[in-house]
Amino acid sequence: MKRLFTESYINGLLLKNRFIRAATWEGLATPEGAVTPKLIDRMVSLAKGGIGLIISSHSYISKEGQGTPWQIGIYEDNLIDGLKDLTTEVHNNGGKIISQLAHAGQYAETKLTKQPALSVSYVPDSHDSSFKVVSKADITRIVFSYAAAAERAKAAGFDGIELHSGHGYFLSQFLSPAYNQRKDEYGGSIQNRVRIHCEILQAVRKAVGLEYPLFIKMNCADFIDNGLDIEDSLQAARIFNEMGVNAIEVSGGIIRTGKLAPSRPGINSKEKEAYFKEYAKKIKAAVNIPVILVGGIKTLDTAINIIDEEIADYISMSRALIREPDLINRWEKGDQNKAKCKFDNLCFNPGFEGNGVYCITQEIENKRLSAIQVKSNYS
Repeated sequence: MKRLFTESYINGLLLKNRFIRAATWEGLATPEGAVTPKLIDRMVSLAKGGIGLIISSHSYISKEGQGTPWQIGIYEDNLIDGLKDLTTEVHNNGGKIISQLAHAGQYAETKLTKQPALSVSYVPDSHDSSFKVVSKADITRIVFSYAAAAERAKAAGFDGIELHSGHGYFLSQFLSPAYNQRKDEYGGSIQNRVRIHCEILQAVRKAVGLEYPLFIKMNCADFIDNGLDIEDSLQAARIFNEMGVNAIEVSGGIIRTGKLAPSRPGINSKEKEAYFKEYAKKIKAAVNIPVILVGGIKTLDTAINIIDEEIADYISMSRALIREPDLINRWEKGDQNKAKCKFDNLCFNPGFEGNGVYCITQEIENKRLSAIQVKSNYS
């Protein structure tokens, strides 16, 4: 347990413990992607709750890359001031925060963007006709958009950035043979499928410098037919290591297809926790940079084992912290009961209704307890 609550550094970034809040869509930005007071409050509650590092939810780097409503935007300079308000409040409350940069690719919400979704290649029967296969000119433009977004993140006071290359979003689509059937230098071998990542990493490093912490989130496997597998993931991880990435967050699955999705429900036993841990262990053995593991972690014992058995270097959590933003403080102070999260995924429903992501189950339980209390008062 001591190692979990010991300070460490990632490329000069001091973290007070080994717990990281995984990027979780909050649904609390404005329709244009600007920061709101409610979003700041959510981040501050995590900082006060003892988490070592917050990763903001996926922030779209260009307008056509928006993947969800009320998503954080980082696609233009006039968003910087609001983002700076957010990072300032997190820092004032003892927290550290990095910005996750993302592009939804063919999973963009075209009703919001008013533009065709961008597909890596044409895959018959994989999606409808409201998409455009990206050209080399599009790729060049998107590489620039990532670099510009990284500059904005640094200007806004974020402590680092993370590239989102998991869950079937744009960069994940390039890695996956199920999506990437290109015949040019961006398709075919894993060395080609990782090419856009290398171009982005070079452009981002030029924009923010070598000392700025740079993470990447990637799938260990897609868990779909013809998807990315662990062998190609290992090769990609080695390339990211060589390209100067400072940490790799290991996830897996595709958001809209496949049974083994990133946020798996029904985590009701220790055996079901940390469902990517065997893959993370292989990736950790293949690289010499920190590995972060996400995926259904809800008990302190599991977190301790992951660190002690050198499966990963950091523990990343999301749903458990939606219900209990102060979970890490609770564990550190001695209450080692498992997280109260039911892992039913109901928390995302209000986000799509414009109310932000929050724990509906907790709300239902509180109402039930209140009703019981009222009844007892009259009995």
